[in-house]
Amino acid sequence: MSENGSNKNKFLAFFQRGKFPKYTRISLDVTWNITLFFLVLGLVTVFFMGGVGAGYFASLVQGVTIDDKDEMEQLIYNYEETSEVYFADNVRLGELRSDIHREEVALEDVSDVLIDAIIATEDEYFDEHPGIVPKAVMRALFQEFAGSSSQTGGSTLTQQLVKNQILTSEVSFERKAEEIMIALRLENFFEKDEILSAYLNVIPFGRDSSGRNIAGIQAAAEGLFDVDASELNLPQAAYIAGLPQSPYAYTPFESGGNLRSEEAIERGIYRMQVVLNRMLSADKITEEEYEEAINYDVVANLTDKKESIRSEYPYLNDEVERRARDILAKQLAEDEGELEEYENNSDTESYYKELAERELRYSGLEIHTTIDKEIYDRFQEVTSEYQYFEPTRYVTVTDSETGESRNVEVPVETGAMLMENQTGRIIAFVGGRDFERNEINYATWNYTSNGSAMKPLLGYAPAIELGLIQPGSPIPDVIVSYPNDGEEDGYTPTNYNPLQEKGIISAREALYDSDNVPAIRLMGDVLDQGENPKSYLREMGFDHLSNENTYRPDILGTEDSTVEENTNAYATFANGGEFVEGYMIERILDRDGNVIYQHEPEIVEVFSAQTAYLTIDILRDTVESGTATSLNYNLDQPNVDWAGKTGTSQEWRDAWFIGSNPNVTLGSWIGYRSLEYTQGDLTLNCSNCTHNHSNRNLTFWAQLANVATEINPELMAPEGFHESPGGLVTRSYCEVSGDLPSDACNELGLVSTDLFNIDDVPTDEDESVVSGQYVEIEDEVYEAVEGTPEEFTQEGYFIRHEFIEDKGWDNIEDLSKLIPDNDSWSNLFVIENEEPEDEGQPETPQNVTISSGTLSWSEVSGQVIGYRIYAADSEEDEYELVDHTTETSFDLPTENRLYAVQAVSLFGHESDLSDPATYGTIEVPDEEDDEEDSDERDDNRGEDEDESDPNDDRNNSDEEDENEDEDVVDDEEENEDEDEHEADDENDETDDEDDDEQDIPFLD
Repeated sequence: MSENGSNKNKFLAFFQRGKFPKYTRISLDVTWNITLFFLVLGLVTVFFMGGVGAGYFASLVQGVTIDDKDEMEQLIYNYEETSEVYFADNVRLGELRSDIHREEVALEDVSDVLIDAIIATEDEYFDEHPGIVPKAVMRALFQEFAGSSSQTGGSTLTQQLVKNQILTSEVSFERKAEEIMIALRLENFFEKDEILSAYLNVIPFGRDSSGRNIAGIQAAAEGLFDVDASELNLPQAAYIAGLPQSPYAYTPFESGGNLRSEEAIERGIYRMQVVLNRMLSADKITEEEYEEAINYDVVANLTDKKESIRSEYPYLNDEVERRARDILAKQLAEDEGELEEYENNSDTESYYKELAERELRYSGLEIHTTIDKEIYDRFQEVTSEYQYFEPTRYVTVTDSETGESRNVEVPVETGAMLMENQTGRIIAFVGGRDFERNEINYATWNYTSNGSAMKPLLGYAPAIELGLIQPGSPIPDVIVSYPNDGEEDGYTPTNYNPLQEKGIISAREALYDSDNVPAIRLMGDVLDQGENPKSYLREMGFDHLSNENTYRPDILGTEDSTVEENTNAYATFANGGEFVEGYMIERILDRDGNVIYQHEPEIVEVFSAQTAYLTIDILRDTVESGTATSLNYNLDQPNVDWAGKTGTSQEWRDAWFIGSNPNVTLGSWIGYRSLEYTQGDLTLNCSNCTHNHSNRNLTFWAQLANVATEINPELMAPEGFHESPGGLVTRSYCEVSGDLPSDACNELGLVSTDLFNIDDVPTDEDESVVSGQYVEIEDEVYEAVEGTPEEFTQEGYFIRHEFIEDKGWDNIEDLSKLIPDNDSWSNLFVIENEEPEDEGQPETPQNVTISSGTLSWSEVSGQVIGYRIYAADSEEDEYELVDHTTETSFDLPTENRLYAVQAVSLFGHESDLSDPATYGTIEVPDEEDDEEDSDERDDNRGEDEDESDPNDDRNNSDEEDENEDEDVVDDEEENEDEDEHEADDENDETDDEDDDEQDIPFLD
């Protein structure tokens, strides 16, 4: 039997023996029991989960208390009741404008096709559901739990209405549960048409052609297509109906009212096509209508750009609304016991701010501000008429969506603020030059570098507070490189003039002249104390610091801040070191006249009164003799006690001045909104501008001060001065060390007088300066050693190296730069720290020449401290010392002599005499003398001959021959010398002529 036959028989036998029914029955029993078990378990779970879910849902909505129809009607139909705003002294400003433009329209005045489009797109079961669609809610919940990237949503029109008018846009299960509960109640109280009418009047639709945010169908129809809601055609209705899903993604207009990019508009058109598809599926339109609408040119039919409808005070309107909203939001959070959560959780903050904004729109509040109407109006006039907002720049920007480049005009912007020192009351401000350009308030919203205006805030005042410096304390203005994150080159700050190094200057001068190099060194000294100076900035209201730590460059303005923050901080100095936060909202009243908010100042002591006054006293010099002296020519009342600081940021993008008198602080800024554009040359520095960048801002500041003074001279031009708080004394000190003057400091004339905190008055006498003998070698100064010849030394004063090390100034490469280049410091030196190693005998001077009576030679390198001049009447005579000098030339006293030079080292070693140079004519002995010499030689020769061997003729002959040869040589050398003298005389005459020709140009 084959194998297949055998298997077949076994298969048949399995059925024939009855095993199949048996096994099948067992399997079915097991399967049924398992299925039954899970079915029961599932039912139990469903009931259990249903109970838990119901309980959980009940817990989520237990706080919902809207049970009354009248209350709900007031909420959903209360589209807006505008609040009133007042200047100071109850001068009415007008109605507070919100950012959303809305026009109410009745349901019968809305196009039917728009209603069909809205329902088909946003809520296809609107006519049937009781307020929610359970299936949609479950689908949305499932997508949420599953983390699905596709979120189809589950909100009906009723739920959306509840979210917009009653709840907030917060995303949480609790808020969703409240939304569902209120939606069910809403459907129970109102007819479908009432709900639909309310929905169409409140739902947001993006922006209109003026750039305003719009809500409600009438505002959308007019703002997008310039028609009434009743006149919308099918494609227009479909386009608008697609917007509520994501109004600002699909809106065709930018915030300024310009059309968005083609790609961005295409998103809205695609959404319109989705709406048309849904309308077709719902049999609201025919195929023919669909095809016609699909081909509609939406862009061509959008309305033209329109100017924004703003009040007379757009900057003030928006600023008051923002501040009032923040005040109300904080109050609401505090009332709910969630103030801490509000201050630390952005979601909670957003939630309460949304509620507060509704309060402003709906509640008819009275908002009273601190703004002086007359001063504010004049500030705006000065700004609009000011001629020196220059230069306008042009940059190329690239659209991130299309990649297309275009040229953009970037004008100079400005911001200013006037604040009362003692109270923080904001009296007036300048928000910018053109609100409609970008709707940015440059006094309160724009963050930019304050440049050197940061120096007193972050460096000098903290250093005075810590007792590190007083106004007269010395700080080196010498360029030094600092390590920077391990970089080899390090950080090397320079002054505004990068070549300028003043040497040792006072802290007062360093600040009022706004020198960068000493400021960086001071910042390092503060950090070496283990302090974080940014803590002072935080106490003065700087809320947007980019880094918790402080670094040396931060003192030059690396942190961005607003005009308001800087003005408020400088007011701290004028207010005795106490920071009082600036404010604009004095009080808020409800519609019944009840005060629901009254400003109460909070005082923070940042600096001692002594530190504040010392800082003010230094800043007075900024106006008197520092970087803001031009104010004295522009202020109508220059005798006011103003103290302030200028500031310039990197690449001259920003120019600042903040000045305080005893009553108020006024800060102003001009510059570019540089963060908006990353390309192009955005700099205030220009060669053809009327004034330099700083003076353009100072002139603007002065004009603001002048008009405010005209209106309120008592406020702006007080007769009094910044008052000293006591605890300060005037003391003399040594300019080198800041200690009490020593005899050496007095003899040098390096004694000054300044103010001191009585707790930090110097008590030790100066030990930085010592006297002694010194020499100069190649522009370096060394103290004389034991063997140094006294004729080459000078008596002088030196700065001790121990003092330099104690001060931490030993990181300066060239210590001679510590000495300022002026007459009062000319007798003080910094000697080299180490005595050089003795190099022994110096080299012999070379190239010794004489011209017009002046002996000159080449400088000898090494340790040479001077030269000795020697002279001889002839070559046969010994050289005698004539004089000495430290120069490489010497005016000769007499002619007809030979002169030579000898170099002398620090250790007293002398070089060999140089080759001589002849000045004039060296006399040659006359003939009589020669004959007498010859006779004497003959006599001597006879005597010699008598004493010699008479037979030694050869020797005599040889000696005579040698003498004759020597005489010939002598005669030749004398002739050569005479020739050289004649040549020297000719050269001297030529040199004299050359010298005369060279001297002519210097006679002028």
